[in-house]
Amino acid sequence: MTWIKTISAADATGRLAKIYQRIAGPGGQIDNILSSHSLRPHTLDGHMGLYKAVLHHPRNANPKSLLETLGVITSYLNGCSYCVEHHFAGLKRLLDDDARADAIRAAIETDNFESTLSGKELAAAIYARKLTIDSPNMAETDIAALREVGFDDGDILEINQVVAYFAYANRTVLGLGVNHADEPLGLSPNDNDDPDNWSHG
Repeated sequence: MTWIKTISAADATGRLAKIYQRIAGPGGQIDNILSSHSLRPHTLDGHMGLYKAVLHHPRNANPKSLLETLGVITSYLNGCSYCVEHHFAGLKRLLDDDARADAIRAAIETDNFESTLSGKELAAAIYARKLTIDSPNMAETDIAALREVGFDDGDILEINQVVAYFAYANRTVLGLGVNHADEPLGLSPNDNDDPDNWSHG
């Protein structure tokens, strides 16, 4: 699962057990990226709070499918197959159109966004690519390009935070040797679980 010791749900006690109860998927599944935090439950709490606010908060304005696409782009560019596979599965479920999802993945893998994306999706993808692979050269013109296609500044903040979150998640996975053996892919947290409650575990 990882290169460091982890504590399973069956062996968890105290605060970790309470957090696991909140985040468990079907059948009590705890994703390996989350159990990688088990020796420091406070970082698991922080990770989940950020994840849910960035990708699953009801007050986000951008479509979840766009945010998941940006997560797949960032993860692919960072070489994080764990996050690519999880979030591509989530993207497929959201789109409910396997052909469209497969076309988006092919566009990402061939660095040919224009073959499948257009308008706001394309502009957001271009921003995500530059922020991931060329962040020192980000400029105000990159923000202007997003405004030009109709994103307001709150939308742009959401886009930025998704890319930034996945940079963190990718490095958590790659740095600790997290893999997706024996776990189902693409399960999302319960959207009815208010992310505002995540700051206190």
